[in-house]
Amino acid sequence: MTTGRRHGDGLNRRELLGASAALGGAAWLLRGTIAPGSAEAAAPVPPGLPAGTELYQRVYENWAGEIRTDQLWTCAPRTPEEVPALADWARANGWRLRAHGHRHTWAPLTVADATPGSARVLLLDTSRHLTAITADSPATVRVQTGATMEDLLAHLAARGLGVTACPAPGELTVGGVLAIGGHGTAVPAAGETRPDGHGYGSLSNQVTRLTAVVHDPATDRYALRTFDRAEADSAAFLVHLGRAFVTEVVLRAGADRPLRCVSRLDIPATELFAPPGTAGRPRTFADFVDRDGRAEAIWFAYTDRPWLKTWTVTPNRPFGSRSVDEPYNYPFSDSIPEPVARLAGQLVSGAWASAPLFGQLQYLVAKVALTGDITDVLLSGGLIRDLLTGEVLTHLLAGGLHSDLWGPSRTLLQYVRPTTLRVTANGYAVLARRADVQWVVSEFAAYYRQLLDTYRARGEFPVNGAVEIRVTGLDDPASSGVPGARPPLLSALRPRPDRPEWDTAVWLDILSLPGTPGLHRFYREIEQFLLRTFDGGRAGLRVEWSKGWAYTDAAAWADPDVLGRVIPAAHRAGGGAGWDEAVAVLDRHDPHRVFGNAFLDGLLR
Repeated sequence: MTTGRRHGDGLNRRELLGASAALGGAAWLLRGTIAPGSAEAAAPVPPGLPAGTELYQRVYENWAGEIRTDQLWTCAPRTPEEVPALADWARANGWRLRAHGHRHTWAPLTVADATPGSARVLLLDTSRHLTAITADSPATVRVQTGATMEDLLAHLAARGLGVTACPAPGELTVGGVLAIGGHGTAVPAAGETRPDGHGYGSLSNQVTRLTAVVHDPATDRYALRTFDRAEADSAAFLVHLGRAFVTEVVLRAGADRPLRCVSRLDIPATELFAPPGTAGRPRTFADFVDRDGRAEAIWFAYTDRPWLKTWTVTPNRPFGSRSVDEPYNYPFSDSIPEPVARLAGQLVSGAWASAPLFGQLQYLVAKVALTGDITDVLLSGGLIRDLLTGEVLTHLLAGGLHSDLWGPSRTLLQYVRPTTLRVTANGYAVLARRADVQWVVSEFAAYYRQLLDTYRARGEFPVNGAVEIRVTGLDDPASSGVPGARPPLLSALRPRPDRPEWDTAVWLDILSLPGTPGLHRFYREIEQFLLRTFDGGRAGLRVEWSKGWAYTDAAAWADPDVLGRVIPAAHRAGGGAGWDEAVAVLDRHDPHRVFGNAFLDGLLR
C-alpha cells in the first residue's frame, strides 16, 4: 500500500482519504474486519455452520461508498464444494448468502445500504480462494468466478489469446462481470469480420459452459451442476444479477489482436455529437465508430472538448506510436493528481459551485498528460494557473505522452485502477440501428447540455464528473461457438426478436461525486428523457445493471414504476424468451431464494 506517498506538491494519500470517501482509491485498509468473538462483534454468531468454515466480520462498502453496511458475517469458501453445504445451512437456518468480490459496483445487487449486522446475511468472498484459471482447450479458458479480470486477460495473453472488448477496470471478479453482463466498447469496423472466438457483445455471451449451485429436487439439497451453453436453462445464469451463485465458467476467446489506441481532445462537443447530416468535416462520433469500430468519449462537465479514444486492430506498431506491454497507461487518471484531489475535497466539503472549475481542471490535466500541450494552461488565469503550477505540469509530463499507444489488446483494454477518482454513475443502453448511432448520441448530448445549463442558471451544479459514451454490438450467441446457444436472457444486450435491425447498443453514463446536491433529481430528469425519447419506436432503452437507475428526486433504485413496470417491460418487449423465463428458471433452481436479497425479491418477480 502507498498511503503515505505524496502526489504532486500536496496531500498524501492518507490525507486524501480523510478529505473525502470519494477519494478512497488506493487503500481500503480492510476496515471493518474483526475476528469472531471480538468485543466489537454485535451480531450473533451464525449457528451451526459447516465444519471448517472460516468466519469473520466485515463492513461491506461498494465502489463509491454509497452502500455501506454494519459488520456482516463473512466467509471465504476454499472450494466450490463448500458452497452447496453453506446453501443447505442457509436454507435450514433462515439465512441468505451473498457472493462478493472486490465490490466495484454501484447497484444494491449484493446488499442494500445500511444493512444491519443483525440481518441474517452471510457474505461469501470469492476473491480469496475461488481464483483458479486453467486452459480448457486451445480456444477456451476455465476460470473460477473469484479470479480478477486482470488475471484472466493475462492468462489469455500468455496463450496468445484475447477478447475484443471488456470492462476497463482490472480489479473486477469474473463472476461480478458476468452477473451484470459486463461489456467494453466495440462493434465491427468498416470491412471487419468477426474472427473466431471473438464477439462484440457482453463477456457473458462468451461463456460456453458454467457451473452453478442449484437445488436438486431428487435429494432436496443444494449441489453443483454444470450447464452446457446449449442447455436452455443456462441462458438465465449468464446474467443473473446475484440471484444465483456461479462457481466456474468456461469462456471462449480468440487469437489476440494488437490494438492501437489514439486519444484526441481537439474536437468540439458540438461537432462530435452533432445531429446526423450536419454539414462540415466528418468528425462525428459515429464516423469514428464506423472507421475504427471501437470508440469512447469522456466529456468532462462544463467543458466543450471531450476526450475521444479510438482503438484500431493494428498488427504492427505504427511509426510514432508508443509501445506498451502492461495495462493502465494513463497514470494521471490512475493516481489522482494533487490539484484534482484538492478541488474534489473542496467540492465534497460543500463548494459545489466549483464544479465548472473542476471539469476544466480535469480536462486540462488530461490534455497536458496525453498531448504535452500546455497552451490552454498558459492562457488560463486565476485559480487554474494557481493549481497547475510548473511543478505539477512537470509531474504530469514526466512519464511521457500517452495519446498514441500500441500493444497487446489487454494493455489497452484495461485502463482503470482502483486508485482512480471514486464517483457514482447512472447507466443505460440504447438499442438502435448502427445507422442511428449519431442520432442517439446527438439527442442525448443536446438534452444533457440543455439540462446542465438550466441547473447552472439556477445556481445548481448537480454534476461534477464526466459523461462516458461507448458503443457495442448485441449478444449474438454464435460468438460462443456452441450450436443451439441462446443469448443471456437478462442481458441489456439481448437482441429484440421483433427488431432485428437493432444491432447496436449505445451506452450512456453520467458520473459525479457521491452526495452532490440535486444529483438524484438531475439523474431522474435524464432518465425520464431517455425513456421518452428511446421508447421503442426508433430505439429502445434498457438499464445498465451495475450502475444507477430507477431514480426518484431523492434516491436511486427507488422509483416503483421503473422497478415494477418499465424495466421488466423493456426485457419482455419484442416477445421471445426473456424476463419471465429468466425469473422462472432462477426460482426453479433456487426455490428457497437462498441466493437473493430483499431488493432482488422485489425486482425479479
